Amino acid sequence: MRATLMLLAALAAAPAFAQQPAPAAPPAQPVNFNVPAAADADVASIDAIIAALYDVISGPVGQARDWNRMRSLFVPTGRLMPVGVRPDGSAGMRFLEPNDYIATSGPFLVERGFTEKELARRTEQFGNIAHVFSTYEGTVAGDDHAMRGINTIQLMHDGKRWWIVSLMWQAENETLKLPAQYLPKN
Repeated sequence: MRATLMLLAALAAAPAFAQQPAPAAPPAQPVNFNVPAAADADVASIDAIIAALYDVISGPVGQARDWNRMRSLFVPTGRLMPVGVRPDGSAGMRFLEPNDYIATSGPFLVERGFTEKELARRTEQFGNIAHVFSTYEGTVAGDDHAMRGINTIQLMHDGKRWWIVSLMWQAENETLKLPAQYLPKN
C-alpha cells in the first residue's frame, strides 16, 4: 500500500509526464503480403470471405482441399486457435498458422470427409476492422452427430480486399451449450 501511495505521489509531482501527448501513429502502409493470390470473389466482402472459409475446409471423403485458396484468405502470420477443455476441466488453446492447420487437420478432412456450415452470425465493424461471431455446425461423413460451436473471426480490409487476421473457435460440449443469441432466429 505504501509503495502504491509513493508511486501516485511521484506521478502527481511530475505533471509534465502526465501531459505528454501520445506518440503519433505511424502512417498506414500498403499491405504487401506474400501469399497466393485470392480470387476477387472470395475477398470482396465480409460475407464472401466467411463463405470462402467454410467452403475451403468442406468436402466429401477423398476430395482434396484447395489449400492455396485457404492461404490466400489469411494474412501470412494469421492465427487459427482452437480452444478446448482439458481433462482437469481447465481451458487450453493451440496456436496455429494456416500451414500448421493444413498439416495437422488437412489429412483428416480428406480421409474422413468433413463439412462445416454457418448457422448464424453477428458482425461488428469499425472502419477497416471487423469481428465476426459465426455459429457453425460441422459433420464428419457417415457420422450422424453434428458438432456445433462458435468461430470468432477478426478481419482487416486493406482498401482493396478483406483478410482474415485470426480465427479462434470453441465447440459446444456437455457443459457448454450455445446460447439462444448465437443460434438462428426462427
